[in-house]
Amino acid sequence: MKKLVILISGRGSNMEAIVRACAREGWPAQVAAVIANRPDAAGLAFATSHGIATAVVDHRQFPDRDSFDAALAQVIDGFAPDLVVLAGFMRVLTAGFVDHYAGRMLNVHPSLLPSFPGLKTHQRALDAGVRLHGASVHFVTSQLDYGPIVVQAAVPVETGDTPATLAERVLATEHIIYPRAVRWFVEGRLALDGLRVTLTPPEPQWLFAGHTAGEGA
Repeated sequence: MKKLVILISGRGSNMEAIVRACAREGWPAQVAAVIANRPDAAGLAFATSHGIATAVVDHRQFPDRDSFDAALAQVIDGFAPDLVVLAGFMRVLTAGFVDHYAGRMLNVHPSLLPSFPGLKTHQRALDAGVRLHGASVHFVTSQLDYGPIVVQAAVPVETGDTPATLAERVLATEHIIYPRAVRWFVEGRLALDGLRVTLTPPEPQWLFAGHTAGEGA
């Protein structure tokens, strides 16, 4: 039985998707805790209502990133997780923290990496005139929004899209591919070879969503 710890900063809709998929699909896993860096993170209430332990490590109570990350790691390690899942966790993590969880920490980013790392990805995609946008689940490395890609989802950029409409369509695909990637890890099916991720037995590590969010799942 694998143990998961999920980190959030707000609502944690990807956390909700993972919790629900774990229960619905009967993964050999347990969401041991949901940890937030903000005491008002709405996702904490969802976790509590599902019987999941919660904790808050408020980054505003620490003088620098190193001290915050050290305190956060101490709380995480108290739950002895096999996998740490970043689900809308809006903090840039130090190299030491990332190295501590190397090969066992996943993140989802709202772009087709390596395009548009960082913030405001949907506006930047529209400004660049790309015809496809999407989301990527990847293993976390010390380089921001970089690391071995597990699975990606692509959505069309439609005429009249705004950052909000594009974000909504991308988020719907995140709710599909992120639980899928976590399940693959739980099942021991992922292997790392440099920047390449091998899935055994193989199945598509991509999703093309049509005009209606979720098509092609």
